Amino acid sequence: MAFVCSATWIAKSGEEETVRSALAKLSPASRDEPGNLYYQAYQSPEESNVFRIFEVYTDEAAFKKHGTYPHFEQWALGQAIPALETRQRDFYETLDY
Repeated sequence: MAFVCSATWIAKSGEEETVRSALAKLSPASRDEPGNLYYQAYQSPEESNVFRIFEVYTDEAAFKKHGTYPHFEQWALGQAIPALETRQRDFYETLDY
């Protein structure tokens, strides 16, 4: 089984480009992490302040490690998250059959 995080980020009014810019740097760096199987950010075409991130890791430990890397600290904690109105994360495990 793999560990999945489905995140929804809603940017504060006028902060859409701040979040988009952070994700442009955070996404490729996250894909290179040991234990990351998939990392893809999306922006709603109808609501430009709504972003979704779909992440798949080999296990929960790899996901937890994701939050400790310098690129996460710089681009997520330092830039994107302060620009958010809301941040929601839902967690799942894959069904491998």
